[in-house]
Amino acid sequence: MAAYGAAMTSDTDIRQILDSTKVIALVGFSNKPDRASHKVAKFLAERGYRVIPVNPGLAGQAFMGEAIVADLADIPKDAHVDMLDVFRRSEHVQPVVEAGLKALPDLRTIWLQIGVTSADAARISAEKGLAFVEDRCPKQELERLVS
Repeated sequence: MAAYGAAMTSDTDIRQILDSTKVIALVGFSNKPDRASHKVAKFLAERGYRVIPVNPGLAGQAFMGEAIVADLADIPKDAHVDMLDVFRRSEHVQPVVEAGLKALPDLRTIWLQIGVTSADAARISAEKGLAFVEDRCPKQELERLVS
């Protein structure tokens, strides 16, 4: 397995992350069905992951039976979030990761979506011993690795 904090992009690494993950906080969720964050959240939820959508503009609404929260700090500690999946522009990633580390005590993976990269997030992940994936989509990876 690749070193934690380094981009974990081998099929073995990705498969291990996806197999061990149960609860995902998805930052940048959209309630618009044509948006990537909505499609990914729906796909992951339909595959048995608990997806906790994070979007301050939609807080209080529900998505597939899960309450949408405004902020990572609004997720109950007993939710046991394994993965932080980030749909934000690269320049906004570091504060999201820092908030995740404060709010999510069970966090094991930082996952940045396609087109999203962050050297700072990679460094923080390494310092905290977390798995780190950037510029990839868990939906696409699941589809690719299962077929």
